[in-house]
Amino acid sequence: MEVQGRTLGVHMLTILGFAMIATFLVLIMLKKMSPIAALVLIPALFCVFVGKGAHLGDYVLEGVTSLAPTAAMLMFAIVYFGVMIDVGLFDPIVRGILRFCKADPMRIVVGTAVLAAIVSLDGDGSTTFMITVSAMYPLYKRLGMSLVVMTGVAATANGVMNTLPWGGPTARAATALKLDASDIFVPMIPALAVGLLAVFLLSYVLGLRERKRLGVLTLDEVLEKEPEPETVLVGAGGKGDGKTGGKVASNKPTGGAGSGTDDAGSASEEDDFQGLDPNRDTLRPKLYWFNAGLTVALLAAMIMELLPIPVLFLLGAALALTVNFPHMPDQKARIAAHADNVLNVSGMVFAAAVFTGVLQGTGMVDSMARWLVDTIPAGMGPHMGLVTGLLSLPLTYFMSNDGFYFGVLPVLAEAGAAHGVSPLEIARASLAGQALHMSSPLVPAVYVLVGMAKVEFGDHTRFTVKWAALTSLVVLFSGILFGII
Repeated sequence: MEVQGRTLGVHMLTILGFAMIATFLVLIMLKKMSPIAALVLIPALFCVFVGKGAHLGDYVLEGVTSLAPTAAMLMFAIVYFGVMIDVGLFDPIVRGILRFCKADPMRIVVGTAVLAAIVSLDGDGSTTFMITVSAMYPLYKRLGMSLVVMTGVAATANGVMNTLPWGGPTARAATALKLDASDIFVPMIPALAVGLLAVFLLSYVLGLRERKRLGVLTLDEVLEKEPEPETVLVGAGGKGDGKTGGKVASNKPTGGAGSGTDDAGSASEEDDFQGLDPNRDTLRPKLYWFNAGLTVALLAAMIMELLPIPVLFLLGAALALTVNFPHMPDQKARIAAHADNVLNVSGMVFAAAVFTGVLQGTGMVDSMARWLVDTIPAGMGPHMGLVTGLLSLPLTYFMSNDGFYFGVLPVLAEAGAAHGVSPLEIARASLAGQALHMSSPLVPAVYVLVGMAKVEFGDHTRFTVKWAALTSLVVLFSGILFGII
């Protein structure tokens, strides 16, 4: 009787866990609640349903404690990279991408995927999204392109690249199963390369769709569009004046057909079409190599794990502000310029701490994971690699990477070992879901992406999930085809 009661309790936790996640996703996708409110109120309500309302405070504090370093990292990373964007460090990269993109929607979407993939080499999603959105947002706004295409492509490209050994999931899988990270990652490179090609193909198809909707514009036609009356990049100078995202060969506004047509002969179209205002007063061209060296050193220290990442960004932000803006009023102005992004993202992270704290504290996560593992038919034992890959999609979306890799993966590896499937195969298969994971509401970096792109999280989710899931399946079945999994 006691066993039956315990089983009933586990089933109830499983049902309530799935119901909580479904309620959250439905409410934010239908825009009935803001993500912050939904992340806080829905788990609090379900905590009461589970009968553990008295422990809510403990669960929330545990969640906040676990996510506090991430929130600190994001706060200072936003300030650091915001300052680097202000002073012009990324302007050459932006100009190179824009020369390739011109005013063709297809090229712009492909350029978004390429840029996101390249910047993802540093292993940090937040960094990737800040640089990608900073470069591409002005173009999307000026041409009237769909911003969810930008966020979807960037998140999916970053998800595939997130499997780098220093990106997190591979290291977690290696730690959980006591394996060497290179033994997991290196054989997976062909499958991950196919996944990245799938992202580029997806961006090409979505770009063609945007081109069909908008047509291919010449730069002059783009310049005739009325500029957006908003800041294209917080702290980048100007409020969407004619110079931002348009022709800037002269100081004249470029809002009309006549303005800038005469300038076309004085400079090439490629040089004139800018994504960031090249005349903003925050530029520090004399300090360019100092800022480049500081950024390379920061990323190298992060990869080598010389110090915790939040500490590195805290030191980097303080040094960047002090050297580039030695006067106190200028420093305060830069911090104020990025305060909106900092507050939105850090607020979202601490709200997500309530969600993860309740999921883990009440035991819902463990119950859901065990239920999924228990539902695997006995006949699927020899195919545990495929099973693990398929389960990695929903589980890494609804759980944190820590929860999946340290809580579920060892159980799957044990089940696989009983049928002769090596832990290495299980570990490699577990990486398949990362393309989808990067759009999970439990990933702090995704709030940087949607916040800077001014996209509703529900809109991003509705658009991206299907494409990201398809990309994850491409990675999984490529691994099986190549005999890696």
